[in-house]
Amino acid sequence: MQKNTRLILALDVTDKNAAAAIAKETAEHVDAIKIGYPLVLGAGLAIIGRICKFAHVIADFKVADIPNTNRLICGQAFEAGASAVIVHGFTGRDSLLECVKTASEYDGEIFVVTEMSHPGAIEFMAPKALELASLAVECKAQGVVAPATRPERVEKIRSVVGGLTIISPGVGAQGGSAADAITAGADYVIVGRTIYNSKTPGKEAEKIAKEIEKCR
Repeated sequence: MQKNTRLILALDVTDKNAAAAIAKETAEHVDAIKIGYPLVLGAGLAIIGRICKFAHVIADFKVADIPNTNRLICGQAFEAGASAVIVHGFTGRDSLLECVKTASEYDGEIFVVTEMSHPGAIEFMAPKALELASLAVECKAQGVVAPATRPERVEKIRSVVGGLTIISPGVGAQGGSAADAITAGADYVIVGRTIYNSKTPGKEAEKIAKEIEKCR
């Protein structure tokens, strides 16, 4: 991805036609659209190909399995048209390396979850977040996921990952601030419900993009 708006839409609706309509309406104001299990399970894997007509697609599958299974999942996502896949690192170096290897075969990217944006992530993920960030660097992933809801954590994770791309979820409905996350070191912020639940998703995406622009 190239930085433009620095906004990623998390498209967690389940209807394929609604998803396509929102993607089309917001495409001008986002750098990528993140698709997870809610939409893929509701609409089928082919929805990735439909959405990537409007923007780069990040497959948020939080892949967390043995190396061979990770290879198969990532391969399916890239074959469907995804530009990047979000994976977990806690399954170990061998599993993560297989994701990175598979991505390289498709000229795709891997983003490693260091710490999620919900409160429960503090229990088990936060204590290991910096180690997971280091693993992402060592395995040559393209980027990491760090929580906009805790910008001080984004800052610490940035100190570990150096020039890797940081995408930061939790802005909007979860209470995170786009400005705070960007200031702390995030390259992109991820916004979902605030945009896709809006009566005018395009205008809402444009509004957030303009807020991000002020941080530059």
